[in-house]
Amino acid sequence: MSAVENRYTLREFVEQTQQRDRGEGFFEMESPRILEVNLKSNFVWTKMGSMISYLGSMKFEREGMFDKGLGGFFKKAVTGEGARLTKVTGTGKVYLADYGKKIQILRLENQEIVVNANDILAFEDTVSWDIKMMKRISSMMAGGLFQMTLSGTGMVAITTHYEPLTLVVTPDQPVYTDPNATVAWSGTLQPNFKTDISFRTLIGRSSGESFQMEFVGNGFVVVQPFEEVYHVEG
Repeated sequence: MSAVENRYTLREFVEQTQQRDRGEGFFEMESPRILEVNLKSNFVWTKMGSMISYLGSMKFEREGMFDKGLGGFFKKAVTGEGARLTKVTGTGKVYLADYGKKIQILRLENQEIVVNANDILAFEDTVSWDIKMMKRISSMMAGGLFQMTLSGTGMVAITTHYEPLTLVVTPDQPVYTDPNATVAWSGTLQPNFKTDISFRTLIGRSSGESFQMEFVGNGFVVVQPFEEVYHVEG
C-alpha cells in the first residue's frame, strides 16, 4: 500500500487522536481544549456540564444549594449556569471541555486569583472558593457578572476564547478592560467601574466601550479577544 493510500485510515486516525498518558500529574492537557483530571483518593470541583468522558469509577454530585451556607443559597438562587459546580470523586480519569475554549492551567501557591465564574473549568479540592456578584455592574449588563475567588494552594484550570492576553497593573499604570472580555485578575486588585458617556452614542453597542473595568494597584489582568454575553437562570 502506498504512502498516499495509508492516509486517512481508521488506524491513522486512532493513532493521531488517542488518549496519551503524559505523566503531568493531577491536571494533564490532552489537547489545548481538553483537560484530563487524574483522580485517586481526592476529588475535584468542575464546571457543571463540562464532563465529556471518563475512565474508571466516578461519582458526579451537583453542588448543594446550602454547601456554602445560607448566604450561598441566595447566591445560587440568582447565579447563571456558568457559576454552577459539580463535585467529582472516584478513581480514574475524567475529561473536561467547555465549548471548545482554550484551557489554561494555573498552580496557586498560597495565592489568590479572581476569575469570571463562566471561565472556571476545574480546581483542586485544596483550593478555597467563593462566588460573588459584581453588583455595581449588574444593572448595566443582562445578568451581571459573577466572579469566583480562588485562594490557597492547588491546581486551577480556566478557559478563554482564543489566546489570552495578560496585562500588568502598576500604581503608575492602571489597566482598563471591557467587562465582557475580562477573564481574571490577581487577588491583590479590586476593580472599579468607569462610565464613558461619550461612547453611548455609538450605534449597535449597548455596553462594551460605554463602560469599563478599571484596575489600579499592583497585579495583573487577563483578557480574551472575545466578548461574552451573560445571562441569569430563570
